Amino acid sequence: MAYDEKLALRLRRALKDVAATEKHMFGGLALMVRGHMACGIIGEKLMVRVGPEAHEGALKRPCTAPMDFNGKPMKGMVYVTGRGATGAALKAWVALALKFNATLPPK
Repeated sequence: MAYDEKLALRLRRALKDVAATEKHMFGGLALMVRGHMACGIIGEKLMVRVGPEAHEGALKRPCTAPMDFNGKPMKGMVYVTGRGATGAALKAWVALALKFNATLPPK
């Protein structure tokens, strides 16, 4: 599956000050920080790893949906679409992903 190259560029810019690596996963692109997936893109959707505790709150934000890979929702992961993945909103999602990522042990 191809992923939105324009969204990928915006996501790379949002992570420019972070040591992030790219990995092809889930038929899209995953951005890894400290060895853990922080966020990525599937098709035209931004996927964000927010962690289990922030999951319900994240779903209350505009332009979000549960990440349901293969029909099974993944607790701690959300999809963000449209304007929710642009500008200040994108930066806020990246910050939330990095906040959770910092709680994980380095790989």
